[in-house]
Amino acid sequence: MAAKRALVILAKGAEEIETVVPTDLMRRAGITVTVAGLTGKEGVTCSRDVVICPDTSLQDAAKQGPYDVIVLPGGNLGAQNLSESPAVKEMLKAQECRKGLIAAICAGPTALLAHEIGYGSKVTTHPLAKDKMMNGAHYTYSEDRVQLDGNILTSRGPGTSFEFGLAIIETLLGKEAAEKVKAPLVL
Repeated sequence: MAAKRALVILAKGAEEIETVVPTDLMRRAGITVTVAGLTGKEGVTCSRDVVICPDTSLQDAAKQGPYDVIVLPGGNLGAQNLSESPAVKEMLKAQECRKGLIAAICAGPTALLAHEIGYGSKVTTHPLAKDKMMNGAHYTYSEDRVQLDGNILTSRGPGTSFEFGLAIIETLLGKEAAEKVKAPLVL
């Protein structure tokens, strides 16, 4: 079986924890993860001024698709940048059409709303993004820390990053693979 492939889209203002923790967990599970910079492959300044160097640009990563999962970290500015990107819209639409997993955390799900992805799904977000997400009644809201509905996986915030990453692993590789990654983490 070929290794599963993940694309993490990193935008200026992204929440560091929500970027790094799921990336780390997926790599521990043997998933090939590409962290792609929304505007290029230069270092990206995140919400708490941590600079993360992407593996490649989103433009180059798009040519390497499709991916088994596309991950959208949160952070208010990061989510806004994802929401305003035609390239992100194009990739999400293609992922949705092929019924590929789309995972978004914190304010990240607001990019799903902006690009009209996963309408009708049950989702969760950071509490401060709930009103924005529910504008237009395109989704059903969940207070769960992680919510999977079909091919849409959402989570609440930095504190749920481990659960979010493990849920991605479980969805792509099964419960046993997620448990194998979780055990040595002492969660």
